[in-house]
Formats: sequence, C-alpha cells, structure tokens
Amino acid sequence: MTARTMRTSTAPKFRKSRSSRFAAVGALAVAGSLLLTACGDQTDSGSKEKGSGDKTSNSAPLFDKLPEKYQKSGVIKVGTNAEYAPMESVENGKIVGVDPDIAAELGKKLGVKFEFTSGSFDGLITALNTGRHDIAMSSITDNKQRQEGLDENGKKLGKGVDFVDYFLAGTAVYTKKGNPEGIKSIADLCGKTAAVQRGTTYEKALQTQSKACKDTGKPAVKIEPFENDTEAQTRVKSAGAVAGVNDYPVALDLSRKADGGNAFEVVGEQIDAGPFGIAVNKDNTALRDALKEAVDAIIADGSYLKVLQKWGAESGAIDKAAVNGGK
Repeated sequence: MTARTMRTSTAPKFRKSRSSRFAAVGALAVAGSLLLTACGDQTDSGSKEKGSGDKTSNSAPLFDKLPEKYQKSGVIKVGTNAEYAPMESVENGKIVGVDPDIAAELGKKLGVKFEFTSGSFDGLITALNTGRHDIAMSSITDNKQRQEGLDENGKKLGKGVDFVDYFLAGTAVYTKKGNPEGIKSIADLCGKTAAVQRGTTYEKALQTQSKACKDTGKPAVKIEPFENDTEAQTRVKSAGAVAGVNDYPVALDLSRKADGGNAFEVVGEQIDAGPFGIAVNKDNTALRDALKEAVDAIIADGSYLKVLQKWGAESGAIDKAAVNGGK
C-alpha cells in the first residue's frame, strides 16, 4: 500500500526460530484481554477486569506511559476493516486475526483493553481524526502520503496521521485457480481487467502499473475498484477480472483457504514491501509513544512472534517498532 516506484521484492526474511509459514488458523484465544466487536455491534463483554483503568491497582508494566484518559477508561477504541484474513476478519460474530491478537498482547503491557469496530477501509483515517476511534489498526501501510494527509496527486486533504509500525508486507497478484490467462506478474496486466478494493495502496500499485503500460506503448490496465475486497474476489472468481491485487499475506491466505484452496492462486513474488502501521492522531503523541514501547515489549518477550505463528504470518515479523518508518 504505497505510492513508491514499483520494484520486485522477495518475502521479508525472518529469524531462524520462526516456524514454517501459514499454520492452521485457530479461533481467537486471548481470554479477558480484548473486546472484539463485529461491524460496529457492541456487546457486554467489555466490562472492565479488576484493576483495568484503575491507576492505584493496575500493575501492567507500561500503564503509566498512557495518557490519563486511557488510564481512567481502561479502553482504547480501534477502527478496522475486518475483511482481510488472516489480518482481521469476522468469525462467529467476533473480529479475529493477527491485528486483534497483537492488540490483545499490547493491552497486557498497557493495562487496557482494545475495542475493535469494523467499518469501511477508506474511511478509517477520517474516523480517527474526527475522534470516533483512538487508533486505526487494519493492515494500513505506513507511507508519506498518509503521514502528511495528501491525496494521490499530492494535494493536502488533512493533517495526516502518525504510524507505529509493527509488520512488514508487500503487494501480491492473485488469479482464478489454474491461472487461465497465464499471468506471471503485475506487468502482465496491461490491457487486462484487474479487481481491487478502492482506497488501498494496492489500487495505487495498479494505477502505477497502468501508467507504466501506457509509457511503453501498451494498453492501460482496466482497473475495477470495489467498495470491499470480497466484491473484488468475487469478480476474479467469476472470471470478470483476470486478476486481483491485495496484500501479500492476505492473498496467500486467500489462495490457501477459499473453497478449500481451489478458488485462487498467487502468481509471482510480492512487490514493494513496506510496513503496516497503527495509525494515531498526530496530536496524540503520548499514546503513539506508549504504543511503540508496547510493540517493542511484545517483540522482546516473544508474544508477538507467537501471534504471527498462530496465524501463519511470521514472514512479516519485524525486529523493532518504528514511528513513521514508511516512505
């Protein structure tokens, strides 16, 4: 999800201790540490644990780093778009996946709960900056455009957001199983129809590739943007589009699980790998810095890697959190 010049990149290397990729997906199992709400519906499972939000009794190691607002409420409100297994999706009315589980581990360090609410992806940053959410955590690629609040033409739209980087992923192309059009990479999409979710950086990747096609005398990519990724997948499955473009871990998970692994396949290598970040309002620097410390803490104690291994996403592991590390 970045506007940088396209370049081929292999999957990020990970530490020797990491297990083989894409372990079986389990249900969310972090009891009592994270309230998950599907599609904006609230449940009564968000009642505070003993000591949560209570400065006198909370023994979480980084609780004192949080702004007083969160110490008192015991809650950090999270905006997400729960349509990106294994990163975030809805199962049995709960939002589950890599991001909710990482948030649960962050909650243990900070002594608060993370309440997830799902909405449209392209509205997450707006909702964050208007105060509906405290953070946005939804496989959001950290890049300068989002940091500075710019549109694709460099026009200022808002103040932008800060990011706490916690994961690394690139863009992948997937096709209908069997790859009937023989697509080998994003460069093969010149003159062909490709489906993508609107407002994502992989839509930007298709736009960049389309320009490259025209610059070399080839026909442009016929880009079909959809409101959500499920619609884009359906378009590819029905052969209305020859390919879809998505985040690498999401595309690979899709190829392994949709219709028992018989619906899609990933072609070529991931491209333009960059960091996913937790988006935070630029005025909320204390929360941003507390989150960075918490990410570093779960990396150090091994709980971060265990979450990624649970969901088969350990190829995206990082060794150290960063603020606004995207380009």
